[in-house]
Amino acid sequence: MSELKASLKSGGKFSLNWSYLNAIANGVSAIDLGALALRNLHDARQFVREYGFDLDQPATASVIRRAHREAVDFILHSFLAPEQAALIPHDVTHPDDPLQLLVYASLRGQHVDVRRMWSCAVLKVMHGIFYIDNNLKLRHFHAIRAQVFGTLDEVIRYDGERHYLTDGEVCLPMLHYDRKDNKGRNSILLKLLQKAAYLAADIFDHLGVRLVFATRFECLLALRTLQRAHLLSITNVDAERTRNTLLDLEAAKQIFIKYRAQLEHSDEYPAALLQTMDAELAELAQPQTRCDNPHSGSGFNSIQVTVRKMIHVQQLDAGPEQDYDVGFFFEYEIQLMDEASYQRSLTGPASHDAYKKRQLDTARTRVFGRDLLRWIEQQKTRQPAADRPAQTRADAAPVTGR
Repeated sequence: MSELKASLKSGGKFSLNWSYLNAIANGVSAIDLGALALRNLHDARQFVREYGFDLDQPATASVIRRAHREAVDFILHSFLAPEQAALIPHDVTHPDDPLQLLVYASLRGQHVDVRRMWSCAVLKVMHGIFYIDNNLKLRHFHAIRAQVFGTLDEVIRYDGERHYLTDGEVCLPMLHYDRKDNKGRNSILLKLLQKAAYLAADIFDHLGVRLVFATRFECLLALRTLQRAHLLSITNVDAERTRNTLLDLEAAKQIFIKYRAQLEHSDEYPAALLQTMDAELAELAQPQTRCDNPHSGSGFNSIQVTVRKMIHVQQLDAGPEQDYDVGFFFEYEIQLMDEASYQRSLTGPASHDAYKKRQLDTARTRVFGRDLLRWIEQQKTRQPAADRPAQTRADAAPVTGR
């Protein structure tokens, strides 16, 4: 073993990559970086090994190649028009070794900047793909879905004509019941790419339900029903992700106290009384504006609760002493809306299509970066007018999920 001796000598020029070190020290997301800091393919292999891939395993190379192909296809179909496909350099779309993109993403200079920017874009999408493919919760998704909806099916009933929410006593009629069984793979990837910390664990709406009632007061009563059925409790609600842009509870409390006796003595379902209460609530209530989602449009109102549920899966390698299934928490969403809010969500700024367009624009900007976006626009101006695309394919292609 050679003797250790303090030294600052290195094989090349002694320098610091200030932007890269700033990102590490100050928590800048990898998706917002414009370059990496690798010197050669040897550095790239070390980077990949630390990232988590064993390059000595025969299957590793094909896994990386598949992710690279998917990333390129995603960019072509989501962010570019068909006529723009040739803008991506061949070295980036068809490298001899995908690891070479890590080196390309680290080189700066007049002749390699375009290749660097495109390499960075593809690597950002690959990063999201790897998180999706290696998320253990998504691997157990069938068990998760069965257990989440098994619980919800105990309180959401269907009589052949409409759905009802019931705790065994109170029974609330719904106008619409939407069940989200899973986000599509492209939709998950898109959502990851527009988030500051794009991890698959940060997608909280793989599963969820939307319950639409005639009035806001019925949404309040639905909260009570879900609470009495123990689907919602202080211990299983993610407080940081609860969003209420629908209901002023202080105003609702005043009106409920005023009409409580009439509600209690109603022999039939008091639909007209609830409408009266809603009208008074509209006059008294203050706007509820707590919404941290930058893509939600004005006029979108709901109560959105993220619920933690303990999921149990069988441990395949459990020993004879193992008598308890492995458990982990999974979060899903319950969204409550009244009819007026639901109708507003179908068109205009509050609509799902408008929401997805804003989300797509954010993801495209973050994946490409300002410099690459500017370069792409410059290429448009160099095209003959007849050859310019009227819109990006992303504008035309619908992406499901919200």
